[in-house]
Amino acid sequence: MDYQALAELLFPNITATVDEIEARYPARDLPEGAKVTRFAPSPTGFVHFGGMYQAVVDERLAHQSGGIFYLRIEDTDGQREIKGAVEALIRTLSAYGVSYDEGIKLDENGTLTEVGAYGPYKQSQRAELYHVFAKKLVAEGKAYPCFSTEEELEEIQATDKKAEIKNTDWHVAAEQKRAAMLAGRQFTMDEVKAHLANGDPFVIRILANGDPEKKTKFTDQVKGTLEVPENDEDFVLLKSDGIPTYHFAHAVDDHLMKTTHVIRGEDWLPSLPKHIMLFNYLGFRMPKYLHTAQILKTDENGGKKKLSKRDMGAKMDDYRSMGYATECVWEYLLTLLNSNFEEWHMQNPEKSYLDFPFNIKKMAVSGCLFDFTKLNDVSKNVLSRMTADEIYEKALDWAQEYDTELYRVMAEDPQKAKAIFAIGRGGKKPRKDLCTWQDVRPYIGFFYDCFFSVDRAPLARFDAADIRSACTQFLQTYSPEDEMNIWFDKIKAIADTLGFASDMKAYKANPEAFRGNVADISMFLRIAVCGKENAPDLYTVMHILGEETTRARIEALIA
Repeated sequence: MDYQALAELLFPNITATVDEIEARYPARDLPEGAKVTRFAPSPTGFVHFGGMYQAVVDERLAHQSGGIFYLRIEDTDGQREIKGAVEALIRTLSAYGVSYDEGIKLDENGTLTEVGAYGPYKQSQRAELYHVFAKKLVAEGKAYPCFSTEEELEEIQATDKKAEIKNTDWHVAAEQKRAAMLAGRQFTMDEVKAHLANGDPFVIRILANGDPEKKTKFTDQVKGTLEVPENDEDFVLLKSDGIPTYHFAHAVDDHLMKTTHVIRGEDWLPSLPKHIMLFNYLGFRMPKYLHTAQILKTDENGGKKKLSKRDMGAKMDDYRSMGYATECVWEYLLTLLNSNFEEWHMQNPEKSYLDFPFNIKKMAVSGCLFDFTKLNDVSKNVLSRMTADEIYEKALDWAQEYDTELYRVMAEDPQKAKAIFAIGRGGKKPRKDLCTWQDVRPYIGFFYDCFFSVDRAPLARFDAADIRSACTQFLQTYSPEDEMNIWFDKIKAIADTLGFASDMKAYKANPEAFRGNVADISMFLRIAVCGKENAPDLYTVMHILGEETTRARIEALIA
């Protein structure tokens, strides 16, 4: 068989050579040790948590090494592509601060554009490149055309399935599959010419020469040394419409774009034999692969299963609507990605999570468990470390989209809102009242009359006359000019006059001797002023509300 002639016959319009294509993509001018990574999603829906997990690895590896992180859109499956998915993807990456250096971006007008010298960054626009390399493989006798129709392929597949069921010995079934595949390799140049003259569609398949009984050693950056079987499957490189499969496209693209590290889920491990063969056939140096652990969740029976697209937390856009700050999601991802992140953060509490020295060797080899409880713990810690100004700006931004009434009252008086957020903030043990932005309204709502209501349930165990008398006496001596010690001394004096213990030690020693204690008197006032038993420091709350509102609320409870 004259393979060069066959290649010319199959690709008559491809005149560019491999050397010419290689010249378009020169070596990158980067410092030694710099890594080139890519996030290469398909525009078929939302960004999955597992996808963001991998994108963070891409971004950290590249930028911590002084390298390049680029976005490539793998849109070779036009039937599954969703309109607007690329724009949504880019906005999601932007929302989470995952910055990339090259690829498809949105300009100021919201129009898709490209940045970088190694494009096009959409696979659908790189058809010529794939055809040049497919032609090369055919010319070298490493790939061939297959003119079988879809119906014929389905019939072969059905026969194979029956053989698998009928033959308990998998070797027999494998041989039958092999025989069917070999039959597709048998053709003459005249048959090819006849098919082409007839306009028959064809695919380009690789001519596999592997022996599945033999093993090849392969080093994965996460899994370590693996032994994988050689590939003996003539898998498709180009589909009948000329569009490449993922296997072929990613090999060509990663080579030309000078990708040094490929991060993908461990569900791609079964394809590794195909990719090893493909890179060898093409004469490319393989990038280093990191097959990341699957994201798992606990099911209703206590077992573990893969986090599916339908699970809460799978869709990255949901975190915004649920009110999680992007910094919280980032830090949670880092706790999953590197086992030493939390220890590092405890030792470096003032540093940003972006300063964390991400390490491949610290990545989990087996499944990572997604846990909302852990996410919430991380979120509370992250928000507690933010300044009042940061909390205000981020909460306001979220409320503008998801709670317009809260947005209105916060925007009307920024200083008041910031003063509220400043309560108990800072120091070694800051308050951790906020987990998500959805917690802002219940936390600060009582400061605003439009949200204020009173929960009287905690008062039910006390005599109404004691509550009324305590509140009345407080108003008689209350002055917003009082320092905290003086303010609290007045509350203790009220306790003494009503038979409540002003000294907690005395109360604990003999509780039966008192009607209650000073904490109960404070609780009466807190219910009146805050409407609830659990609220920030009452003295500070009264100062923020002002004398007029404080008196009006206490008088309302007395009434």
